[in-house]
Amino acid sequence: MTQPRLFALMALFLLATNLLSAQGIRFFEGKWSEAKAKAKAEERLIFADAFASWCGPCKRMAATVFTDPKVGDFFNENFVNVKYDMEKPENAEFARQYPVSAYPTLLILDADGKVVQKHVGAMTPEALIAFGQKALGQASVSQDVEQEYEAGNRDPELVLRYIRALNRANKPSLKVTNDYLNARKDYNDPVSRQIILEGTTEADSRVFDLLITHRVAISNQEGAQKVNDRILLACKNTVKKAIEFRDARLLEEAKTKMKANLPAQAEEFSFDADMRYYAAAKDPKNYLKAAQGYQKKVVRNDAARLHELVTKMLGAFPKEADVLNQAEKWAKTAAETGGLGEYYLTLADIYRRKGDKTNARAAAEKALKAPGAQDNLSLKNRVEVFLQTLE
Repeated sequence: MTQPRLFALMALFLLATNLLSAQGIRFFEGKWSEAKAKAKAEERLIFADAFASWCGPCKRMAATVFTDPKVGDFFNENFVNVKYDMEKPENAEFARQYPVSAYPTLLILDADGKVVQKHVGAMTPEALIAFGQKALGQASVSQDVEQEYEAGNRDPELVLRYIRALNRANKPSLKVTNDYLNARKDYNDPVSRQIILEGTTEADSRVFDLLITHRVAISNQEGAQKVNDRILLACKNTVKKAIEFRDARLLEEAKTKMKANLPAQAEEFSFDADMRYYAAAKDPKNYLKAAQGYQKKVVRNDAARLHELVTKMLGAFPKEADVLNQAEKWAKTAAETGGLGEYYLTLADIYRRKGDKTNARAAAEKALKAPGAQDNLSLKNRVEVFLQTLE
């Protein structure tokens, strides 16, 4: 195979894996016993969706929540994910161990199958992530592993377990990773490759550069998807650090490394990073510039995503005139093309913020006339409360 053709095939492969990483939660398809073994080997918790094929809320979560890229990023990074139709005979083992009476029932379990958290009913993407974060916060670093490490044990397998445990408990692992790597001359053994992968938590680090240097070998060993997920996580964490320290250099470094290593996701990542950074910096001018680029290049006129963008804008700058003017235009497009009552209520809220009670009332009344609105008790109640604020 010629070198140009090899590079072309590699580019197509990376594009395909990058696109897959943005499609939400990846569910493990093996048996329940295999899922527990995988969780134990990787020292992860298990997220389980116990559902029924006829369940309406289950179908909505599968279609709109589990497919959310933010949900996928979080759960793919931190959990072994499984889903079981509780009424199918092949899932009888799981159903006997975890009998449920309502669907969906969402469980977070440890590797031995002990229930860490349980929730009955559908959840929004934000609530599901918070559900998972709470479970991770309850996880702790094994005292035995920590004590052995502090006593001087630097067995590679123990170091790997310690790094995983620190990451799972949301504690810093970079020093432990660097201490191990600095003591070695090469990283060609399987455990060192795993340590590089697990220890890559920020893009602005030597470990990240080592991950990229050894990307092919680590991908061959651990799977390209795991490497891609880790690159995305590290770049996101560097954006968080840029926001925390108001450091534009770190922001640019995260965007540059995304473009170099996950090009298919880089454009959306860049706009989103800029919006987060300038929202935190209270810089409406640059925030609006990033939002306009995001809409033009990524969101376009997709009603659901446009509405999501408008909601973010209102959260970031609830009273800024230029932001409200732009939000009004996009909210109107989302409402007219999407037709949902929620979209009209958001448009009504923007009019209210701008002091236009007449259009605010008209948009709120359209929300009640939208398809399905009369069966949506929550929406009807919110519209009623909203209209009262206009009196």
